[in-house]
Amino acid sequence: MSYVTRFLRLAYISWILIRHGLDELILATHLFRPFRYLQIFMPWTWMARKTPRGERIRHALEDLGPIFVKFGQILSTRRDLLPDDIAIELAKLQDQVTPFDNQTAFNIIEKSLGHPLPEIFSDFSDAPFASASIAQVHAATLHTGQQVIVKVLRPNIKPVIQRDISLLYIIADKIERYWSAGKNLRPRAVVAEFEKSLLDELDLMREAANASQLRRNFLNSEMIYIPEVYWEHCRRDIMVMERIHGTPIGDIDALNKKNINMQKLSERGVEIFFTQVFSHSFFHADMHPGNIFVADNGQYIAVDFGIMGTLNETDQRYLAENFLAFFNRDYRRVAELHVISGWVGKDTRVDEFESAIRSVCEPIFDKPLKDISFGLLLLNLFQTARRFDMEVQPQLILLQKTLLNIEGLGRQLYPDLDLWKTAKPFLEQWMKDKLGPKTFFKHVKENAPLWAEQLPKIPSLIYDVLEQGKQGKLKVELNETQMNEIKNEIKTSNRRSLRAISGGSLLVTAALLLNTPVPFIPADMNYLPVLIVSVTGISLLLSLLKR
Repeated sequence: MSYVTRFLRLAYISWILIRHGLDELILATHLFRPFRYLQIFMPWTWMARKTPRGERIRHALEDLGPIFVKFGQILSTRRDLLPDDIAIELAKLQDQVTPFDNQTAFNIIEKSLGHPLPEIFSDFSDAPFASASIAQVHAATLHTGQQVIVKVLRPNIKPVIQRDISLLYIIADKIERYWSAGKNLRPRAVVAEFEKSLLDELDLMREAANASQLRRNFLNSEMIYIPEVYWEHCRRDIMVMERIHGTPIGDIDALNKKNINMQKLSERGVEIFFTQVFSHSFFHADMHPGNIFVADNGQYIAVDFGIMGTLNETDQRYLAENFLAFFNRDYRRVAELHVISGWVGKDTRVDEFESAIRSVCEPIFDKPLKDISFGLLLLNLFQTARRFDMEVQPQLILLQKTLLNIEGLGRQLYPDLDLWKTAKPFLEQWMKDKLGPKTFFKHVKENAPLWAEQLPKIPSLIYDVLEQGKQGKLKVELNETQMNEIKNEIKTSNRRSLRAISGGSLLVTAALLLNTPVPFIPADMNYLPVLIVSVTGISLLLSLLKR
């Protein structure tokens, strides 16, 4: 983008901000502070501003175009950074974009699939029934008779996105440099997160893969239905999926007329969310009312899979323990978990962090459990942790956003929804499964190939260890970091420590058995106990090395 074009675009953005009475945001920066006196000459300053600032910001973003609308939508999920009044208003932004002409859509489809439209579809709707900032959606019918939707990427959308993203980076730099609160808001990090999300959405093959994975996770489920992807008709700029029919979840009157059990529907929504997060570690991260429908039998139907979230096993474990500790009011455990997981600095004082969490959470727990918001609880936790230099965790931000959406939908359907009553048994069972025998045998199965590979080396390893011990040459050195890690593992009763102790004990036992005949075993078979105990001990230690 040339400097002239960039200047003109920035001038236009400034004009839109001023037109919506947002001049105080510009004049509050260090750069323009010397010119604040000019504000008295602006006509709107002579009249009281009756429109709230959040609403003015929303209208300005709508006038700036679809990319800025999309940015506002994503920014609304960062309630750990924004004041509540602005975040709530930005959440109202809708992708109501003028569709591009039909012939352009036809040309894109035919070029990508390499065939004329009539050869691919027996019927194709001229007018799209949905149009957003990235793509628009047409209804169609395959020659097999299957009704489908065809999602077509907007033509030449990438240069538009890159142009506006580059401007957002410039604005972010100015905010960070000239606004006193700019550095704490991390505007460049927010823009970078937005850029990644948008670029991911430009690849419809990626969205199709997300839909396919989610469908496989919930195949034959009575709770939720995911439409089928028709891969032979999918490309980077086109996606063809099964067309679904259902009632929008926001249409409460229509759901009541169909005698849908609202309590069951809301509780199912909670169960679906926790199943995705903890059982599948792959969750739909854009579950707003426009993307969820309800079948006549009360089954959820999800669409639009451009934004998905994942959690690794460590994040799952600590998140589950955090929730359980919160509702048991064990704030010290919450603080310890944040330090152990690395979400806050290792030098954070646990007692200070515990005190800060308690001061935020105790007023929340003064309410009945059914009135406590999981999402707001998580939000308050993030806001508190930021005072202790908590690093931004993108996967947790997506999780918090999704949880707030699920809660809002659930309580809209059934105001007396007790989220904790539904979630607690699920989390407790998940923790039990993770620490139970099934998981133990799963790890044994995973480690078996490594053990089989290392088994022939075990006798010589045992001999070397024992020989060094006999000669007094066996040394174990631990640096300060390793000592701290061991202390943390012991403090949290980590199973890895138990395996290390058990493995070491078995090696010592094997050493003793070498010179201690076992009376009830024939002399020529005395090596068997040594071998069995040694193999078990070293196997335990090798499992630690693998992890």
